Amino acid sequence: MISLGLFILAGWGSGPAVAFHEGGAGECEGCHSIHNSFEGAPMTANAPPGSGNRYLLKASDQGSVCLNCHQQAGDTGPTSYHVSTAEVDMPIGAPPRQLTPGGDFGWLKKNYLWMPSLGASMLTSSGDSHGHNIVAQDYGYLQDATKLSAPGGTYPAASMTCISCHDPHGRYRRNVDGSIATDGKPIKGSGSLAGSADPDTTFAVGVYRMLGGIGYNPKSLGGANPFSANPPLAVAPDIYNRSESVSQTRVGYGSGMSEWCRNCHPNIHTDSAPTPLTHPTGSSGTLGSTIAAYYNQYVMTGDLTGMEATSYLSLVPFEVGTTNYPLLKSIVTAFPTKGPSTADGNPAVMCLSCHRAHASGWDGSMRWNNKSSLIVNSGTYAQEGQTFQPYGQGRTEQEALRANYDIPASRFATDQQPLCQKCHATVPP
Repeated sequence: MISLGLFILAGWGSGPAVAFHEGGAGECEGCHSIHNSFEGAPMTANAPPGSGNRYLLKASDQGSVCLNCHQQAGDTGPTSYHVSTAEVDMPIGAPPRQLTPGGDFGWLKKNYLWMPSLGASMLTSSGDSHGHNIVAQDYGYLQDATKLSAPGGTYPAASMTCISCHDPHGRYRRNVDGSIATDGKPIKGSGSLAGSADPDTTFAVGVYRMLGGIGYNPKSLGGANPFSANPPLAVAPDIYNRSESVSQTRVGYGSGMSEWCRNCHPNIHTDSAPTPLTHPTGSSGTLGSTIAAYYNQYVMTGDLTGMEATSYLSLVPFEVGTTNYPLLKSIVTAFPTKGPSTADGNPAVMCLSCHRAHASGWDGSMRWNNKSSLIVNSGTYAQEGQTFQPYGQGRTEQEALRANYDIPASRFATDQQPLCQKCHATVPP
């Protein structure tokens, strides 16, 4: 059984993802060691004799257990289920290598320093600011050095790890009637991908990306901060970790994404202190026909000649506003281009319209650099080699290109404004 599981996992990166987890729990031995040993060596080589890791884990902490499989030194490019790049593979000036929709945690280890203009103070973009600071000590990921809790919430930064969001035991399942449960029908497979089987009257499927749902609370958190919202309805393409130099990668977000993010960030975009960052999202942020039309007509700075059939931009995704899984699967193609339409549902802005779920090359885990007045300047993303870098902000062109998922700078205007304009531009500047 163990050998078969490892064979399946080893072959995962060569094509569409088949699952070690398969929508639910993987083999216990994949994460836990019953006798504190692996291939004849103790799991805690540097610990006192007789001691083991918490929860019999095969690593120092939960995040490190996940990265035992989800990071691999030596990756030469995007590799299916990998979500982190080893430090040895991203020296100074070189970007992380993974391009999953959620982003590469490696950006958390990238720090930037630049001078914006003559006489100005040096500015910085710290790795800590680039995303969710997971704790995975075996892989060099530490607690957020600045924030003690989730922005707009109380989830403790010291407890932030992969299983803060993803249920490692995959208990949450989607039934044929669309309901989410933690028991009942057995899970027959992942429900996350375009090629995933649908639930039926006999079997359920796993929820999107094994995310925790109502009542989810890791044991290590001690009963605090239970989730109040279920996972979103969403569908990812079968091959989702790839360069977007030729075509974009689209996740079909149906509904519930922002509501799920509010499990930890309930006040991040409300009038509530101390983070009054008001912006409607999710069910309260529907685009309507007017904003949908703005999105569809926007091509780049100075060009409002776009149309719905070709307007989709992966740097500004949107929620379709539907529970129709066949529809979501139909839009997750190798060359997705269709923009928002009220004929499909109630399209909406969501947290992931602007942010990546894991990390990005920009502050705030943003999909584009919202701290610059231009994301493309004189035809390039970066200002590599220049003394003053108000737009490139310390990145190399290679890093900035990767942070934009290899979408060529030529896709945009020679001097391109930030992508808030995708929804908010009504007339050419």
